[in-house]
Amino acid sequence: MGLIETLSYVIPELMLALGAMALLTFGVLQGDRSTGTVSIASMGLLIAAALVVMAGYGGDTEIFDGAFRIDAFSGFCKILIFGAAAIAILMSDKYLAGEQLGRFEYPILILLASFGMALMVSANDLIALYMSVEMQSLALYILAAFNRESRRSTEAGLKYFVLGALSSGLLLYGASLVYGFSGSTSFVEIARVAAATEGANVGLVVGLVFLIAGLAFKVSAAPFHMWTPDVYEGAPTPVTAFFAAAPKLAAMALFARALVSPFLDVHDQWQPVIAMIAVASMAIGSFSAIVQSNIKRLMAYSSIGHMGFALVGLAAGTKQGVSAVLIYMAIYLVMTIGTFACILLMRRRGGQTESLDDLSGLSESQPGLAILFTVLFFSLAGVPPTGGFFGKLFVFNAAVQADLIWLAVVGVLLSAIAAYYYLRVIWIIWFNEAGSAFEREAGTRLGVIATVSALIMMPILLIGIAPLRAAADAAAGALF
Repeated sequence: MGLIETLSYVIPELMLALGAMALLTFGVLQGDRSTGTVSIASMGLLIAAALVVMAGYGGDTEIFDGAFRIDAFSGFCKILIFGAAAIAILMSDKYLAGEQLGRFEYPILILLASFGMALMVSANDLIALYMSVEMQSLALYILAAFNRESRRSTEAGLKYFVLGALSSGLLLYGASLVYGFSGSTSFVEIARVAAATEGANVGLVVGLVFLIAGLAFKVSAAPFHMWTPDVYEGAPTPVTAFFAAAPKLAAMALFARALVSPFLDVHDQWQPVIAMIAVASMAIGSFSAIVQSNIKRLMAYSSIGHMGFALVGLAAGTKQGVSAVLIYMAIYLVMTIGTFACILLMRRRGGQTESLDDLSGLSESQPGLAILFTVLFFSLAGVPPTGGFFGKLFVFNAAVQADLIWLAVVGVLLSAIAAYYYLRVIWIIWFNEAGSAFEREAGTRLGVIATVSALIMMPILLIGIAPLRAAADAAAGALF
């Protein structure tokens, strides 16, 4: 394959990388006078998503000597990643201006993180895997500490960086063991060795465990979740919204590809590990969120729990299971973005507020916002017939079909426990005595994003599931 033909498969990624460099140069030259980078960056991400759609995101092509694979799986994930990143940029405009954080670097960092995520979901080699993960992570570390005047923000960035370096060490050590005992970094060659040894290669299995540990950190799965609450609370709220959406999807997609593509034939070796991580994540997310009074910390533990539910589908190790993971993550993406849009609307004259008690009596002061919160939290809790219910239904069904009935039962029980803290927030909104009202921002981008997200969650029973399931099935089929 010639260079021009190879590059034609990565036009969206090239556009993001070159666009980020162009915006960076423009910002440096113009300084404080540079404007419009937010709109340009979000438009670039939407164009990149459109290019993936126009390419049909089908086929199955290896590029750069097999380091990356362009297929339906990567295409499905890229569309969601680019869309979520574009919305995250649009959500941040007014907040950053109000907090005197409107610097041109912000959308550029999201573009670079999105570039890394696009590479992550296409990685077909251990070196490509590590390179793409670090490309994403370096931008995220800076975003976490973007508010340099805030002690919480700088502390969040430092914690994320230190613990991220630890996870990178685990990832590299696992990759080196896998390479040492398989003789290759290519997923194709690793799969051949794994199939030949049928789990008898102990070094390969040990390397796989370390690889899983490194990837579990990236999706904030327990017991590698310790960074999540502090980073979610300390980072600026639009950054937290971005962290909770696109990077989680990219990391989960990489998790699925890194386990299924090279290690499907030793599924019995890694299935118990993933199942235990799933149970731990669901349990810690469910119980720890109950005692939270800060809504961003609550969403952090909610995110940990949701990653546990998604891992239930991955533990199945089947096409149905991977499809369920993709469906779950797509629904989770919409729920999370909509919820953080509502959180960004929790603003008073004195600035942003994050306490759950501030939602008291919201149904009286702003009934529209109260309804949006209610719909989205019902969906996060998995109450039928919202989208969150169908996400859990698919992953639990995949677990049952894979003879992991015990895991599905545990998941259902922990889901019931998790519903408590979501319903507690709804109770505060509708039944607690009203406090001071938030500023009204009708017609803003945030209101539109929250409303659309809630509407998607409500009628998904009628119009959303069938096309989403068809697309997820096609994407999952590319890994098998």
